[in-house]
Amino acid sequence: MSAAHSLAPAGKGALHGIRVLDLSSVVLGPLTTQMLADMGADVIKVEAPQGDLARSVGPARNKGMASVFLACNRNKRSLVLDLKHPGARDVLDTLVHGSDVLVHSVRADAAERIGIDAARLQQLNPRLVHAHVKGFSDVGPCAGLPAFDDIIQAASGLAQLQAIYTGEPRYVPALLADKTTALYAAYAIMTALFHRERSGRGQAVDVPMFETMAAFNLLEHLWGHTFEPPLEDMVYGSIRAGVRKPFRTQDAHIALVPYTDAQWLRCFEVIGRPELREDPRFATLAARVRHHTVVMAELERAMATRTTADWVAILRAADIPAMPIQSLQDLPRDPQLLANGLWQLMDHPSEGKLRFPGVPYTLSETPGGIRMLAPRLGEHTADVLAEFGFGAAQIGALVADGVVAPLG
Repeated sequence: MSAAHSLAPAGKGALHGIRVLDLSSVVLGPLTTQMLADMGADVIKVEAPQGDLARSVGPARNKGMASVFLACNRNKRSLVLDLKHPGARDVLDTLVHGSDVLVHSVRADAAERIGIDAARLQQLNPRLVHAHVKGFSDVGPCAGLPAFDDIIQAASGLAQLQAIYTGEPRYVPALLADKTTALYAAYAIMTALFHRERSGRGQAVDVPMFETMAAFNLLEHLWGHTFEPPLEDMVYGSIRAGVRKPFRTQDAHIALVPYTDAQWLRCFEVIGRPELREDPRFATLAARVRHHTVVMAELERAMATRTTADWVAILRAADIPAMPIQSLQDLPRDPQLLANGLWQLMDHPSEGKLRFPGVPYTLSETPGGIRMLAPRLGEHTADVLAEFGFGAAQIGALVADGVVAPLG
């Protein structure tokens, strides 16, 4: 296991100086803002008095600090603000005046009721990038419906796609819709910030999960329906045929993906079938796509004759993409991840030693990093309010009235 790491110095990252109000909860919004925070943005997590629901999701040493929350909320400060309280509006407006980005995941009608809609907030701060992450676009029959990851996997065809291998619809065993949409949302927000650098104007950014995942899933799976009228059915050919899957070896399984013509020619040599090099069914990519069932059957027969370790060594020596099938439990010991320092082992002030994957990409001039670990509920309420000009007496009155709450 990698050695313990220290926190990155403050002020690092390409987004240093950008202040983000994170009013979102669970995974999609918090992961979006964590990506911004990793790149140096000052992210203020604005939570209801009961805290983000994710604080209770997963194993925990202490109440409100569960594993999923810890994974999505590093590099943030926590401020408790009860947006349903009549006295919260003035506090919120002060925060918005001094911020660059606001992210929320409240459905549109409720957002308008509590005053966090784009139309109102951009009147207060025309430079604000207002990002609304949600289940469905506000245009269409599904507008305003509640949604979580499983709902979007169902709507976007992803659950049904698994039936090719399982015989019935199944959810992908990961929060794929949340995490994928978070990537799109972070990209959209940074695009809006770049536009603001040129124009001086903020804008409203809407990122709906269903529409995002539909576009994401159909990149390869639109297939023959790319054309009108369709040339073939939807779904990538080898996946639709059910043959694109790991191969069984003598002792386990292996991923093997020769793709270019040159890789296939070398592959036929190393599996002991050099005569296949002359077979017109396998000579080109187009031919292999047409005959994917036959192609995969040849590989399946060959892989069953040796151990996974033997095949990995042979195939890598021939520069053919191959990888043993690993479990999640293998990843903390993976030599590649250990060599490049992805794993971070750090001491949290209340939760003890914690393990995280760090920022998985690098920037040579403005590197990101982990500056602080996930906050306790309301840990920074007083500090944040003071930064925005609230005096001690004002903060005390807001606490007494139940508008805000400090740690504990």
